[in-house]
Amino acid sequence: MPDRAASRLLHLEPATGAIHHRSFRDVVDILESGDVLILNNTRVNSWRLIGQKSTGGVVEALVLKDLGGGDYECLLKPAKRLKPGTVFMVGEGLMGTVQPGGDEAIRIVHFTTTGPDLAQALSNAGHMPLPPYITETLDDPERYQTVFSHTPGSAAAPTAGLHFTEEILQELGKKGIQIGYVTLHVGIDTFRPIQVDDVSHHKMHGEMCEINPETAVLINKAKGRVIAVGTTAVRTLESFADGLGKVTSGVMESRMFITPGYQFQVVDGMFTNFHFPKTTMLLMISALATQERILEAYRSAIEHRYRFLSFGDSMLLLNSK
Repeated sequence: MPDRAASRLLHLEPATGAIHHRSFRDVVDILESGDVLILNNTRVNSWRLIGQKSTGGVVEALVLKDLGGGDYECLLKPAKRLKPGTVFMVGEGLMGTVQPGGDEAIRIVHFTTTGPDLAQALSNAGHMPLPPYITETLDDPERYQTVFSHTPGSAAAPTAGLHFTEEILQELGKKGIQIGYVTLHVGIDTFRPIQVDDVSHHKMHGEMCEINPETAVLINKAKGRVIAVGTTAVRTLESFADGLGKVTSGVMESRMFITPGYQFQVVDGMFTNFHFPKTTMLLMISALATQERILEAYRSAIEHRYRFLSFGDSMLLLNSK
C-alpha cells in the first residue's frame, strides 16, 4: 500500500496569509501540546451498484442513505429514464424498484434480496464508490478508508483524513495532542457542486452527524486549539455549537452551509485537500481564511506542483500560537 503520509503539506496561516511548504509528517511538529484534533470516523460503504433492467439497459445506483424498510436514497444513472416502478437486478438475488418521490438529484429505491441480510447483500454486490476522476481500480479498497474508520454509512471518504497513519496519530498523542472522533456520513452535500449563481440558493439535503459525550467533553475542556480534519468534521463541530464556544453531544441531520462571512464558534483550524471550483468545501475554507488568501495559497500550490483532490496533497489552515 502507498505511504499515506508521503504527501506534501501547504500550511496557511489565515490571520496573516503566511504560507509554509512542508511535508505532511511535519504535523507532529506543527501541532502543540493541548491542541485537540478531531477526526471523522465514518466508514465508506461499498454501495456503488451496477444493475440491469429487463430490457438490457444498464442502471448505476450510488446508495446514499438507508431510510429503513428497504428504502434507500440513491443517485441513479440514467436518472431521467428511470421512472417510478422501474425494476432492475443487481447480480443474483438483489432487486431494486424505483419509488415515487425524491428529486432530480436524489431518488428513492426499494431493494429486496433473497438472502437474510439486505445491507450485506448491498455490500456483496457493490463496488467502492471512488470519485469519477479516479479511473484505476484500487488493489486494496482499504486505501479509500481512513485508518480510523469505524462507523459504516458514507458514500465517499472524508479524504482529508487519508493522510494520517497510526504512527502519526501515536506520535501526536505522545506529544500531548488530544484526539477525538465525530461521525458525519458523507453524502451528496459534500460532493455535489454548486450549480447556482447565487450561493444562497444552493440546497443542502442533509447528512447525518454525531458527537458522542466523550468527544464533547474533550472539546469543551480544550486548553489549546480545536483542529478539525476535513470539512465534514468542521460542519459537525459547528452544527453542534451551543453559541458559547462549546459543543453539545447528540445526533442530527446537518444542513449547515458555511460560506464567507460565517463566524466560527468552535473550530480554530482545519486540514483539507485541494478542491474543485464551485464546491461547498472551497467556500468553507474561504470562510476560515479569506477568498484572497485562499486564492493566493492555491496559486502557490499550483506553482509548486501540489497534487489536488482525493489522493492528492494536504492543506492546513492554522494560525501559530
